[in-house]
Amino acid sequence: MSIDWKTYHRPGLFDELIGDDGQPRPAARALCDHLASLSDSELRERKDASELAILTMGITFTVYGEGGDVDRAWPFDIIPRVIELREWQRIEAGLKQRLQALNCFIDDLYGEQHILRDGVIPSELILESKNFRPECVGVRPSFGVWAHICGSDLVRDADGTVYVLEDNLRVPSGVSYMLENRQVMKRVLPELFENATILPVDDYPSQLFDTLAALSPRPVDYPEVVVLTPGIYNSAYFEHAYLAQQMGVELVEGRDLLVDDDDCVYMRTVAGLERVDVIYRRIDDLFLDPEVFHPDSMLGVPGLMRAWRAGNVALANAPGAGVADDKVVYAYVPQIIRYYLDQEAIIPNVPTYLCMDDAQRAHVLANLDQLVVKPANESGGYGMLVGPHASEMERKRFAELIEKQPRNYIAQPTLSLSVAPTLIDDGTIAPRHLDLRPFILQAEQSHVTAGGLTRVALREGSLVVNSSQGGGSKDTWIVDTGGAD
Repeated sequence: MSIDWKTYHRPGLFDELIGDDGQPRPAARALCDHLASLSDSELRERKDASELAILTMGITFTVYGEGGDVDRAWPFDIIPRVIELREWQRIEAGLKQRLQALNCFIDDLYGEQHILRDGVIPSELILESKNFRPECVGVRPSFGVWAHICGSDLVRDADGTVYVLEDNLRVPSGVSYMLENRQVMKRVLPELFENATILPVDDYPSQLFDTLAALSPRPVDYPEVVVLTPGIYNSAYFEHAYLAQQMGVELVEGRDLLVDDDDCVYMRTVAGLERVDVIYRRIDDLFLDPEVFHPDSMLGVPGLMRAWRAGNVALANAPGAGVADDKVVYAYVPQIIRYYLDQEAIIPNVPTYLCMDDAQRAHVLANLDQLVVKPANESGGYGMLVGPHASEMERKRFAELIEKQPRNYIAQPTLSLSVAPTLIDDGTIAPRHLDLRPFILQAEQSHVTAGGLTRVALREGSLVVNSSQGGGSKDTWIVDTGGAD
């Protein structure tokens, strides 16, 4: 027996698989029993098989560095994260609620701006946001939806409370790895899928296509949908190509598209020009259209904003949706939900201090050794300070940054993120911190992935789960126990 769960050590932490009594949680019981029945050599064989499958399937991610860009095999742990269906249903409802409210918020900002006039959010907060696009004012996309694909990051604290850590509404990535993780697990531990009721995730590409097709401005049976990528040197290119292939649509670069005099978008093909109805764009706003944004952009399509504003093409996510990505705006999401939906947030925010507020900034500066400080518009774990793990010099540098640009920073308490058993390099099982990124689709209807991308900090004690900074991933199982306790 390679694993004895009673001796598995996770002091003071919430474990996703093992309860405080040292016994597997009900939804994880079958998994834990099976893992405990495997010998050390069998566990090692399964881990080796997963690494071989990842190489064979070509699952990679790109790390940018001074020595050049490097493609690396996707880091994967064979012990999945498990969530019971009843708990997940509440999380799912909270995610749908959140995206609905955020879309109402974005639509209002580029329309009547009622929420600003009513003083719920300070106007200057929005006007100073680097992701607010004045070029989008007056546009009304289909269904009033701007963010059609959202990846919200969830964390669980030591007391078991699930929080939304942040929302990603510009070009959220990672869903392809969620899908591939499941395929790897089915290869490596196929016996576990025979008896357990694990909700599937492989319907996501069809749900994504249906969401995109519903946005078509033309009433045609088969709208032309394309995925717009910056190209092969983008860190998420694997995902762009994967999703295009899974949906059965064309993967295009900016040079493959053109906008004609009637403000319609066409795709260059060997058979001639084909009208494009919907573009799932994986390019940042400022590179989408050199006529409107960066004039030297070689990634976008001249005239694309004209075509979109004219209603001749749908863009997902819509330009300007990133205004709700701002971590300062994040602090107001409970009020946003209350304002537009007249509801209380189902999933709470992490308590957040706004450095733009004098009193809150003073508290942050006095407690930098206890807080996590984040810039308002960075992603991937970059540009942040984890106070308890930072040096005195790093804290001093951040204090200066906060004083210089208070609008650009928020701070949050350092959460004791939940952990899950993880097979580490020496063959032992140890707790590692993790988060979860489910994906929510919204157009005429909304869908939430059954689980999402679980990211795990592979270094002991680390809270940084991003793959670009040494993190890995796990398959995420939503398990129906049929009401068993």
